[in-house]
Amino acid sequence: MKNLHLIFGLLFCMHAVAQEAKPAGTLRSVDIGVAMTKGRTVYDSASQSYRIVGAGQYSDLNREDLHFLFRKMGGDFILTSDFSFSNDNGLPMKKTGWMVRESLRDDAAHVAAVRQGDGTVYMQRRSMRGAYIRDPEDRVFSPKKGMQTIQIERKGNSLTMRTASPGEPLQDVGTMTMENLPDSVAVGIFFCSQDARVPDSADVWNLRIDKPVPDVYHPNPLVKRKTRQTQPTLGSRLETMDVFDGRRYVVRESKGRFEAPNWMPDGNRLLYNEGGYLYTVPVQGGVPQRLNTGRADRNNNDHGISFDGKWLAISHHREGLPGGGSTVYVVPLEGGEPRMVNGNTPSYWHGWSPDGKNVVVVGQRNGSSIYNIYKVDVKTGQETDLTGNTKGHVDGCEYSPDGRYIYYNANPTGTMQIWRMKPDGSGKEQVTFDEYNNWFPHLSPDGRWIAFISFPADIDPDSHPSYKKVMLRLMPASGGAPRVIAHLYGGQGTLNVNSWSPDSRRIAFVSNSEPHSAASSASLER
Repeated sequence: MKNLHLIFGLLFCMHAVAQEAKPAGTLRSVDIGVAMTKGRTVYDSASQSYRIVGAGQYSDLNREDLHFLFRKMGGDFILTSDFSFSNDNGLPMKKTGWMVRESLRDDAAHVAAVRQGDGTVYMQRRSMRGAYIRDPEDRVFSPKKGMQTIQIERKGNSLTMRTASPGEPLQDVGTMTMENLPDSVAVGIFFCSQDARVPDSADVWNLRIDKPVPDVYHPNPLVKRKTRQTQPTLGSRLETMDVFDGRRYVVRESKGRFEAPNWMPDGNRLLYNEGGYLYTVPVQGGVPQRLNTGRADRNNNDHGISFDGKWLAISHHREGLPGGGSTVYVVPLEGGEPRMVNGNTPSYWHGWSPDGKNVVVVGQRNGSSIYNIYKVDVKTGQETDLTGNTKGHVDGCEYSPDGRYIYYNANPTGTMQIWRMKPDGSGKEQVTFDEYNNWFPHLSPDGRWIAFISFPADIDPDSHPSYKKVMLRLMPASGGAPRVIAHLYGGQGTLNVNSWSPDSRRIAFVSNSEPHSAASSASLER
């Protein structure tokens, strides 16, 4: 939530192959085997989705014919995408999904995470070149059918398949060990119709190829988020998503670290922090423009816009002060010289009151290591402790649009959960109840929905680390079970501040990956 990230990494860029014009990037579209009917991949830049078309055979053989959209990469990775068949009434044994191949030979050793036309989902492999795929020895089936999201993760020689239906967490299908798989492999999506002469197709969207932080980096969970990270800095993607259909759109990619988007009141631009500064960028992508914040040039990822759209609150680090000196200021949204709200440090802004008279901040006071939520009068700087009697860690505070509640995350019960209280700190009540560590509740402008980020159950519940497999979830503000709206690699900086669009339909967030240019460039045998 609070780190000041000034470290830059390597360039990350993940685009795709189009049928007629190729976007910049590294994915290639090829036919593997005997192409009696030539395959193709159609890329729709408006939706950043793919239609992959092909014929061919792929079932219990020592070779296959299929169409493959791929790139070369080495080391560990996480491949995640959504799949459906363009023609649900087509061939029942057609197949699509993720594939990891030692080469582009038609008899190459490989692992595939498969969705079949009849709804069956399974993982299968050819353990060595030229071998037959044996069933059931080389195949692991999921007990469920028709899964939409398919993920395959490589860690060394082990590859794990996970799947999910819309709105659900990912579930493990199985793990396979491939001793003969080289470091440099071809990874991508495939399709075959299971009929050499009859083509069919699959639709693929939300395709992400992520290079995670190596397992050798295990930051001390007791070192709080205010300190600079010890692990490498990964590249960043600025994304938007329709929360109701789950379609994601990459707005901007960078080799360095940026974080925490806000949606500007005009609905056409996003605001985010990078390298201590704030920038705006068009929602459809374009050249970022730096926002003038005057002397405040060490801003972290706690910033946000007042309900009336006139003011921006920022958290700027002053030198030589406790906790890194993070201090809350306000500045006109169009830019200008900031005005300090009060001098108490460390303070990290999180929410405006609907009337614009108060902000809520997370801070430490009087040398304490405990973080509490404070309501601060914007004009006078007077602050009120709202959570001093709460056990454990509290964070991520934000007013509801009607001003009736302040939502926040806290872990008095052990795991981090979403809570709410009245603006005076009374009436605290828990909102979510599950095994995940839930952070940063954000209310939609119409007050109907809460979006938040869910970390795995095995992290320190006091922390919200970078570079984890996380979920974005959505629940009605009136109550009800949360549902998953995105699976991604991210964490710190992904969804720290309110990023809802003015029409309460979309959110913006940041995901992370090592740049693809860092992957192995070794050639693959054709």
